[in-house]
Amino acid sequence: MLWPSVEFKGTFGAISIKHAHDPVLTDTSQNGRFSVLTYNIAGLPEIISSAQTERAASIAEIGKRLNPFDIVHVQEDFHYHTELYTSGNAHPYRTESKGNIPFGDGLNTLSRYPISFIKRIPWNDCTGADCLTPKGFTHSRVQIGKALFIDLYNIHSNAFNDPEAAAARRKNIDQLSSFIKDHSAGNAVIVMGDLNGRYQFASDNIQKLLNNNDLRDAWVMLRNKGQLPVASSKLPPRDILHLTENTESIDKILFRSSDALELFPTRYALHANLFENQTGEPLSDHLPVGLTFNWKLRKSL
Repeated sequence: MLWPSVEFKGTFGAISIKHAHDPVLTDTSQNGRFSVLTYNIAGLPEIISSAQTERAASIAEIGKRLNPFDIVHVQEDFHYHTELYTSGNAHPYRTESKGNIPFGDGLNTLSRYPISFIKRIPWNDCTGADCLTPKGFTHSRVQIGKALFIDLYNIHSNAFNDPEAAAARRKNIDQLSSFIKDHSAGNAVIVMGDLNGRYQFASDNIQKLLNNNDLRDAWVMLRNKGQLPVASSKLPPRDILHLTENTESIDKILFRSSDALELFPTRYALHANLFENQTGEPLSDHLPVGLTFNWKLRKSL
């Protein structure tokens, strides 16, 4: 799907349009590079947020600091969406918020590339506070060249690790896996988001998502020598702000190539320092996870 040939001011399919004549629509490059980032920005109202810093100012700052990244997925974009989008963010293509709790899912995509559409799918299963808003996943499609597309999935799975919560999260992963099979067959895919699950936790089933959809985990490839962590029944640590790049994160970037497009992950990074305030405090209660992809055509389109 291509953008219309006339310039629009406003929205198209719940996507902000600023450049209907984007050069990428006619770009016939055979290879290239782009960067991605996934970030849970802790956008719950400040009174119930677990983040350490003042939320409105922090999320305004996050919006500006996202600018270097070509494609960004944010989660928990609830109460401070205006600050995120209007305080210096420069991405030309941005999905439109569904609103605050209890109406929105908190999931949005900011992109340097045109976004063809977005679909929002709520989870069929949830527990506790996760049921207070329609958490789930989004399916969108970006165009990185002429007739060259990648399917994107932005995820926020059920939280917590008690048996009931973990069971709901496994069902979330099953639901996502089935959707990818049904809607992205044959397409290049990037899955990014807060999966709230770990390979190392035996009550999770993230590996099933990989196996059923031919996905690869960029952290496993680039930082864990291609090996999945050994699963254990031991509860994972609750601290997710003091990870290293050699530690598994619940915030993940998964991908696969297609017959037409080959994706090569080249640099995995936790951008903790970029997203700190002046006193060194993190701007959210998660670390932002970034990745650089090289790509090349496998066959002419």
